[in-house]
Amino acid sequence: MKDRPGVLQRVATCCGDKGFNIRSLAVGSSEQAGFSRMTFVVDAATDAEEMVNELKKLEDISEIHDISAQEFVSRELALLRVYGGKEVRQRLMEIVDIFHAKIVDVAHSSMIIEVTGHEHTIDSLLRLLKDYAAVELVRTGRVSMLRGG
Repeated sequence: MKDRPGVLQRVATCCGDKGFNIRSLAVGSSEQAGFSRMTFVVDAATDAEEMVNELKKLEDISEIHDISAQEFVSRELALLRVYGGKEVRQRLMEIVDIFHAKIVDVAHSSMIIEVTGHEHTIDSLLRLLKDYAAVELVRTGRVSMLRGG
């Protein structure tokens, strides 16, 4: 899509107007100057072909592909704040290690964990961390790329 103000809003409005529920959305620079790449995930009940056809009508969309039936690699990033003092840090560090995550900040009563991976990996980590004091979470949308080349 063209990298200019209002494009994201037009895409989101188009989806909302047609009743498509976007579960995940990520937008960022692409390899081509002046263009951004958008990856979004919709509910399984959504007719992807209908959605693609609607989005193709927007003038700022240069190319769109439904890759759901193809082989692709996808990742998300999450930052999680877990509360707890010294008494739980060792166990949290073990959990972080299992998920190949990183501790990016440690304070007196909390730590921030960074995890990157498939959304199921992040969901699994969150389930384990529910046993600890309140978890604060911020999560990106999924980014994906077709396998091969």
